[in-house]
Amino acid sequence: MRAMAKTPVLTPQAEDFPRWYQDLINKAELADNGPVRGTMVIRPYGYGLWERMQHEMDARIKNAGAQNAYFPLFIPQSYLTREAEHVEGFAPELAVVTHGGGKELEEPVVVRPTSETIINDYFSKWVQSYRDLPLLINQWANVVRWEMRPRVFLRTTEFLWQEGHTAHATYEDARDYAAYIHREVYADFMVNVLGIDVVLGRKTPRERFAGAINTLTLEGMMGDGKALQMGTSHELGTNFAKAFQTRYLTADGRQELVWQTSWGTSTRMVGGLIMSHGDDNGLRVPPRLAAVQVVVMAIKGEESVARVRELGGTLRAAGLRVHVDDRVDTPFGRRAVDWELKGVPVRIEIGPRDLEAGTAMLVRRIPGGKEAVPADALTALLPKVLEDDQALLLEQSRRRRESRTTDVSTVEEAAAAAAAGGWARIPWAVLGEEGEAKLAEQAVSVRCLVAEDGSVPEADDAPGTVALVARAY
Repeated sequence: MRAMAKTPVLTPQAEDFPRWYQDLINKAELADNGPVRGTMVIRPYGYGLWERMQHEMDARIKNAGAQNAYFPLFIPQSYLTREAEHVEGFAPELAVVTHGGGKELEEPVVVRPTSETIINDYFSKWVQSYRDLPLLINQWANVVRWEMRPRVFLRTTEFLWQEGHTAHATYEDARDYAAYIHREVYADFMVNVLGIDVVLGRKTPRERFAGAINTLTLEGMMGDGKALQMGTSHELGTNFAKAFQTRYLTADGRQELVWQTSWGTSTRMVGGLIMSHGDDNGLRVPPRLAAVQVVVMAIKGEESVARVRELGGTLRAAGLRVHVDDRVDTPFGRRAVDWELKGVPVRIEIGPRDLEAGTAMLVRRIPGGKEAVPADALTALLPKVLEDDQALLLEQSRRRRESRTTDVSTVEEAAAAAAAGGWARIPWAVLGEEGEAKLAEQAVSVRCLVAEDGSVPEADDAPGTVALVARAY
């Protein structure tokens, strides 16, 4: 008789969602807290999720024409002071080094919180004429922002990310490129790979990136109804170009300032993945993202071990990402619970009875359930199963957001909807900056502005603009 997997010991989401989140990170072996407050150690399985995110994102970024580069971790403090709004926005989060090599530094250096300033210093050297534009650069790096209320993956003092920085000849080119990254790179990845039904919108001036003239955002609803900012794309205008004198010679011989963008996503997406798709049994990983799409498990016996190794090779040859679990010296139930926690989309279990019948037990993590299927049908069957389960996660994400979003007409109703664990939609003309400030007093924020049809408005005061209001991580 096949051993039954026991439900893992996780705090139920409905009982304590933050505790459930931390339990899952620990028990699925995703990360540990680092030795310095607010830092994290990303364990191999958690890092594998980030690597797959990098792989998918990097391909999309390169298709957008950007090239990868690397800039220093240490930035002269004077660089940040050149753009007043930028330094004011980041001052509370800065980590500053004052000593090195046993001596006090002549000028303190800031540990990279973001790279607009240092990259602009080099853009001003690299850009000479219109022929050098557009200049499209991306880097994968770590950044440090001194976090007062850390939470693993969501808000940590040090985290991993990609940050894109570009320079263009005109406002229109920069605006269109920021929008392209927002829509065709970030939204495409988050919807079609992460399976999260993000809302694309425009930040209010209060929530805008320090030093930007416009910030585009992608907001996802988590399992508890709170919002998570999954990524942003900024129009920087000429603010940094003025500060760093980044100019180019036009075709008719005039000196003009460049127009710029910056955009980024981070390991916060791992936290978003957990909180969007996880359940009381653990993580559920979207098949298109999963480093392991299928785990093939031997229940017991040498013949089962030989069969799962053979089947694993066959499925890999068919293009699936497969792990063979042939650890028959470890109890089957314990192994099944472990893979359930880690959220591998499909388990294929084979024991002596399956060998006799020529079948395998197909266990699907995302919808749940199991069924015996002919083992020789798996190669043809699994791609459709994985695509169906990918689509199901996205549909569940969409249904949750739609069912927990309420149309309201007053600030009080918006605050009540957010406090009840949902989102509120309210006309921006009704809410305004005064209403936004009142909501902030109750730890509720305007996550983004959207048009009535769900598109991104071209301006803050565009007719029919709607504010999406929620509590957020």
